[in-house]
Amino acid sequence: MTNAIIQFKQVTKQYDNDPAVLDQVSFEIERGKFYTLLGPSGCGKTTILRLIAGFTEATKGDIFFNGKKINDVPANKRQVNTVFQDYALFPHLNVFENVAFGLRIKKMKNADIQQKVKEALSFVNLEGYETREIREMSGGQRQRVAIARAIVNEPEVILLDEPLSALDLKLRTEMQYELRELQRRLGITFIFVTHDQEEALAMSDEIFVLNKGIIQQSGTPIDIYDEPINRFVADFIGESNIVEGKMIKDYLVEFVGGQFECVDRGLNPNESVDIVIRPEDLEITTLERGKLQVRVDSQLFRGVHYEISCYDKDGNEWLVHSTKKAAVGDEIGLYFDPEAIHVMRFGETEADFDRRLEAYSAGDAHEQ
Repeated sequence: MTNAIIQFKQVTKQYDNDPAVLDQVSFEIERGKFYTLLGPSGCGKTTILRLIAGFTEATKGDIFFNGKKINDVPANKRQVNTVFQDYALFPHLNVFENVAFGLRIKKMKNADIQQKVKEALSFVNLEGYETREIREMSGGQRQRVAIARAIVNEPEVILLDEPLSALDLKLRTEMQYELRELQRRLGITFIFVTHDQEEALAMSDEIFVLNKGIIQQSGTPIDIYDEPINRFVADFIGESNIVEGKMIKDYLVEFVGGQFECVDRGLNPNESVDIVIRPEDLEITTLERGKLQVRVDSQLFRGVHYEISCYDKDGNEWLVHSTKKAAVGDEIGLYFDPEAIHVMRFGETEADFDRRLEAYSAGDAHEQ
């Protein structure tokens, strides 16, 4: 039996004759996990949130909640609550009344409201702030009030539309940990929208990477970072060195004029591919030991590592993250293991990609 709380089946959203904001999108959201919708502005991630919340209607396709179709269910009848980017708090109400607002709409008894608001504020570490005015709260505190207002109604899903974007870097990092811990304590489903890939990697159980109304890839942060399906995902998630190459045969790939051992197989002989090597997987070494020979163009100190930009003889740029320093103008070697090479097939769907990875695992098990 599926554990899905939300299902999209071939959902399209289009305004008038404009290009589709979402184009036949299908996915499942499992109960009790932290999901992130990640992508650039205009990719469709906020539209998905609005469709789940009932703020807009799908042009085509069906949306299910706990197995029941909800296309025509109004927003106030859905078991979801939304935390908006600007928090949408009532400035004329204090903290207690902001959190209690939804309960008063339901005409709940005062004693029950008192208890529920107290519990919600305790969850977000705002006990004792009941009478505080919203204008007296910091950005992080306002966000916690908005979350308390969302959870006090005991929704099955909380939707968060870029709620950290207005915070400074330090507070934003702190709130990432707080949100993740809060989701674990509540045990309910969080769906979080962001265009910040580091935020998505740090917080999520699963990530959906969107571009131009299509889910390019979904999976755990580690899966998506280590095994991007295409150039867009590789470039959007983390920093990448991407070059064109050719799959000579199983376990052997050619790029930048050389042939290198890799761990990929199951592609066609001499098939054109894209090659990805992450900057942290490149090791600075001697020219003789290096699989690539490059000249250092620039170097920046990033605190935990140096970010070094290099160019090979063909003009390809190679970004290196290393604890070793390099002098601008030096010729150095770059070494990488076969496992550091990730081969991406042109036009491969996520289903085909998953089958290829399963075939690798099955082959490895058979060899053992």
